[in-house]
Amino acid sequence: MSRSGVLQAGEPVLLIDRKKRRYLIDLEEGGEFHSHSGVLPHDELIGKPEGETYRSSRGMVFIAIRPTITDFVLKMPRGAQVVYPKDIGPILIQADIFPGARVLESGLGSGALSMGMLRAGADIVGYELREDFEQHARTAVARFLGAEALERYRTQVRDVYAGIDETDLDRIVLDLPEPWQVVPHAETALRRGGIFLAYTPSIIQVSQLHEAFEDSRFGMAETLEVLHRGWYLNGTAVRPDHRMVGHTGFLTHARLLAE
Repeated sequence: MSRSGVLQAGEPVLLIDRKKRRYLIDLEEGGEFHSHSGVLPHDELIGKPEGETYRSSRGMVFIAIRPTITDFVLKMPRGAQVVYPKDIGPILIQADIFPGARVLESGLGSGALSMGMLRAGADIVGYELREDFEQHARTAVARFLGAEALERYRTQVRDVYAGIDETDLDRIVLDLPEPWQVVPHAETALRRGGIFLAYTPSIIQVSQLHEAFEDSRFGMAETLEVLHRGWYLNGTAVRPDHRMVGHTGFLTHARLLAE
């Protein structure tokens, strides 16, 4: 899907009103956006550049822009708990996701992390235990990145704890409650030097995963968490925001080494 040029029918668009309320819509020819602030026809936006302002039938002014991946993840419908944007970026770096990387992802959830890795150029095989989550993730990926992204997103309804068919993988990325169960399978599925990364909410899970690494060929294991704090700036009034996005999950990664 094009992410430049004029707005087109079929792509998601973010509308922001004067009170900074945000609405995620999919443009359709002949479609209409309805809210308590009135009606805004989609045809007024189609064919126009980003950043234009529009007025609804009741006089509310909206700015129309393409959503970033952060906008989309926070506003999209969720089939499961999402991996938040503050963690997606560090996961891409800690797992060293690169264009053409062969990645096994398990625990697809709402597809947020999948979108980030696909956007970085990865070729993903996804294992998901629940069929409804698998379909939800595929729908979200196609909606944000376009149907062509599904060519690099091959998903299966199956249990990664039971084994991994793929071999010579570059990366394994997990959002599962018991990632240590995957460690023995990952030893044969990853190439030498490949990276295993798990996203887990509990430090007890992290401890158990590190114990599994000690009895495996994985080394260089590290764990971190990301805290997100914004700042308030208004003239000479400069201070940290009263609220911050604190703990969501731990990121644990390790590399497959020689015997």
